[in-house]
Amino acid sequence: MAAPQVSPAVDGRSSAHRGACDCPPDSTVETVGATHALAAPRLRAVPDAVPPVDAGAPDDAARPSDTVRPARSKLAAYVALTKPRIIELLLVTTVPVMVVAERGLPSGWLVLWTVLGGTLAAGGANAINMVVDRDIDRLMERTRKRPLVTGELTPRAALTFAVALEVVAFALLWGAVNLLSAVLAVSATLFYVFVYTLWLKRTSTQNIVIGGAAGAMPVLIGWSSVTGTLGWAPVVLFGVIFLWTPPHFWCLAVRYRDDYAAAEVPMLPVVGTMRSVTTQIVVYTAAMVGLSLVFAPVASMGGLYTVAAVALGALYLGLTVDLRRDPDPAKAMRLFHWSITYVTLLFGAMAIDQLLGSV
Repeated sequence: MAAPQVSPAVDGRSSAHRGACDCPPDSTVETVGATHALAAPRLRAVPDAVPPVDAGAPDDAARPSDTVRPARSKLAAYVALTKPRIIELLLVTTVPVMVVAERGLPSGWLVLWTVLGGTLAAGGANAINMVVDRDIDRLMERTRKRPLVTGELTPRAALTFAVALEVVAFALLWGAVNLLSAVLAVSATLFYVFVYTLWLKRTSTQNIVIGGAAGAMPVLIGWSSVTGTLGWAPVVLFGVIFLWTPPHFWCLAVRYRDDYAAAEVPMLPVVGTMRSVTTQIVVYTAAMVGLSLVFAPVASMGGLYTVAAVALGALYLGLTVDLRRDPDPAKAMRLFHWSITYVTLLFGAMAIDQLLGSV
């Protein structure tokens, strides 16, 4: 899904996700006719002042590579709307949960349809978010190159694209997976758009706390895709991601505090002191680590997961305590990146634990 040159989503994304620049205008070829001057009285022809241009020579602007470039640029813009980096993170939680629910490897087709449906639903939600937030994206340094800000896409085109993704996602999940998974996916979109984007993001310091529920939905979707039901195990995992989300984004907001302030988005690092922010980061992380340990007995996990949860959690908590002692923005960004590594390794250990146990 990577496309050339799309602008960054949250935190300095890679060149695989940046939008292509405008193509140079088509050049033109002028054919200059031969001009003959007559010298009186000899009627002797003067040689052509400018040699004629071969009319059959190909125009540089008509080369196939140049004609394809606008289409690629448009495709890159649509891909950027979906925020691929965020989707990748959602999938990191979905597939391991499916392995745990199956107590082994689930059907490859089931994984494919669940991942595809979840990707489309998340992409649609992110695209709607960009439509709504295009005014504040213009004011923030890290988002001002998004396709709706640069004019690569119109809001109408983006919204049409987003709704189409949601419709296809629901139909695909309902038809190829089950109705519960389809309903959960669309519910996550509705919550993200109406509760977080349209309401909380611009009005409350608790915006990312409550809004984080949308990002935790993939674990429920992954579980329900395998079992057709929900239970305590997926609910506990939902809680883990729910508690993981605020510290993760607060670290990013510490780094881009001026951006959020310029856009008047009341993120906690904008309206609170660094001491209060880092204290809450420690508290939420401690609660998340504790809940990750609760998951072990609730889901009958093996020793590998338990050891990984303890080790990764201790390291994560130690880094948050260090940030509280020295609230440096550079440390906050390192913690932001570590939080992604943490959730990837934790859920990876979860899947490996079950795969080894099923052998």
